[in-house]
Amino acid sequence: MSQSGTDRLFVDVVEIYAQGGRGGDGCVSFRREKYVPKGGPDGGDGGHGGSVILVADEKISTLLQLSGRHHWRADSGKPGSGSNRHGKSASDLIVPVPAGTLVYDADSGRLLKDLVDDGDTAPVARGGRGGRGNARFASPTNQAPREFSPGRAGEERKLRLELKLIADVGLVGLPNAGKSTMLSRLTNAHPRIAPYPFTTITPQLGIAELPGFRRLVFADIPGLIEGAHEGVGLGDAFLRHIERTRVIAHIVDMAPPEGSPEPLEAYRVVREELNKYSPALAARREIVIANKIDVTDAADGVARFRAAVGRPVIPTSGVTGAGMREFLEAVWSAVEEAKKEQVEKPRELIDFGPVTSFDDEEAFDFGVDEPEATDGGER
Repeated sequence: MSQSGTDRLFVDVVEIYAQGGRGGDGCVSFRREKYVPKGGPDGGDGGHGGSVILVADEKISTLLQLSGRHHWRADSGKPGSGSNRHGKSASDLIVPVPAGTLVYDADSGRLLKDLVDDGDTAPVARGGRGGRGNARFASPTNQAPREFSPGRAGEERKLRLELKLIADVGLVGLPNAGKSTMLSRLTNAHPRIAPYPFTTITPQLGIAELPGFRRLVFADIPGLIEGAHEGVGLGDAFLRHIERTRVIAHIVDMAPPEGSPEPLEAYRVVREELNKYSPALAARREIVIANKIDVTDAADGVARFRAAVGRPVIPTSGVTGAGMREFLEAVWSAVEEAKKEQVEKPRELIDFGPVTSFDDEEAFDFGVDEPEATDGGER
């Protein structure tokens, strides 16, 4: 598949409607046995409706599969029947989403769940509980009840799903700074590489293998230009994808074409845009890379650039591979240090509670929200 095709298939924001299945109605029935003229009540309970459950899957990298289907409805439970037969509960509707998906309530804008790790779940629309059959209403004073309770309706929600890619390192820089070439040199990714700005128009992920069975995940973010926080160029629409990264690798072109900002100005522009987007992101641990030192006279500017920015700078060439080992080791050390400093924050913002199975004895303790019993005839 061409890179352009891949770009079109990258979807990081969708809105969907989720609805849990309705619970099945309880049944009104009485035993019919030979020589037993007055059989007792034996109406079974209705089955529970299925829930809509989002599940994080690390094998998925885009919300594309949800963009073409906006309604996700779980099946309803079956009604109860005579002989104390309970209706069958419906299966849950499992919706796989990429790891790193944020789940928002579309109406209120409230963040419901952050699905970071593979296997994280969020039952966003729980199925309705099944109604009780008339056998549940039997008592010493009411031995032939005709009451039953209908099944509950399932929950329904409009959701906004927003993907934030999960990576150890985010590559940032002006357009055409050599980020894509760097990504292809370091990892197994195959981004489009061309000598014009904004070649990369969607984030790209790649995995770098280091000696000692070490691994780093890199994210290449489309180039930033001055005014990106106000929507200039591709804007800051993709900066959310480096908010989860532990380290920022800032790529600076040491041999910019005529009319492009000089290295120091290029560095300043990107730093300013990061700070305007999020001061917390701008404060992230940063490694500065002086790229394209293979170009004539580019190496001479590295020392001047290093002195101007006042911090360590690693000279590299994405074309020849020069400096790649030093770059990877520096990134690895920075990522490990960031892990030690990172304070784990609670991610589960809303406790959805367990999805009650039909066999749970508490399933029928409906409490104050129990639908009123209905006086029905035999069914």
